[in-house]
Amino acid sequence: MDMREQPPAEPNRVRPEMVIGAVEAAQRLQRELAGLGIDSDVHHGHCLALVSVWSELVVWTDGRVFRWKSGRDALGRARDGLGWDAYSPADDPVSTARRVAARYAELRRLAVPPPMPNGWAPQ
Repeated sequence: MDMREQPPAEPNRVRPEMVIGAVEAAQRLQRELAGLGIDSDVHHGHCLALVSVWSELVVWTDGRVFRWKSGRDALGRARDGLGWDAYSPADDPVSTARRVAARYAELRRLAVPPPMPNGWAPQ
């Protein structure tokens, strides 16, 4: 088959069901986290939805899987080089929420308290 016989390539198109699936998955995770006493926000755009949980803890979903950064190995390296070393199927928000809650607790333990306001900073 030569190039003249191939159909023209279609540009990437965002289908509404792609966005809806990601948002629904994110909202299911948000509900599970709320059941564990963890507040979060859901944001979406371009076929992805994000569940913002804590500083350095954002869960991404495309409606099929959840992905988040779960820390570093013993040598301080992210397992895949980018830090996306935790994932879970989007059809299991209960287990995902438990794993995210464990990372949330770890980050809270490691968190540096915010600086105290001083006299010259706006209050």
